[in-house]
Amino acid sequence: MRYWLMKAEPDDVGIDDLPGMKDQTVGWYGVRNYQARNFMRDAMQIGDRVLFYHSGVAEPGVAGIVEVCSNPYPDPTQFDPKNKYFDPKSTPEQPRWMQVDVKLVKKTAYLTLAAMRAAPELEGMQVLARGNRLSITPVEPAHWRAVMARLGEAA
Repeated sequence: MRYWLMKAEPDDVGIDDLPGMKDQTVGWYGVRNYQARNFMRDAMQIGDRVLFYHSGVAEPGVAGIVEVCSNPYPDPTQFDPKNKYFDPKSTPEQPRWMQVDVKLVKKTAYLTLAAMRAAPELEGMQVLARGNRLSITPVEPAHWRAVMARLGEAA
């Protein structure tokens, strides 16, 4: 099993939306960065655990835990000209963008980015690197355990 951090803007999809979704699951759509796409397409596997991170808010941070519950498949938003994630260069025969489904494991206490930056045991965590803008980043097992400890959760 691998660990990940995936950023979402709660105005679009937040941790509180998942309980009301079918099977408490959402497709992780709208990723338009090749490195983040490659993580989903090439490295994520069913059962991997994910820190659900709220971004684009006054206090960004980890809001819960989800689990990858599908293999990668083409993101349908890339084909919809009315969607903000439409990509005119992508076709159903040669899709550029992929997504995976994630399922709610648990909403957790909120762990802010500031609190993460202040935690010495999280030093080196990719999401904390200055200038990091990736919406999906791998999380080392030691960092996962440290985040779980800060959240009061079992690793």
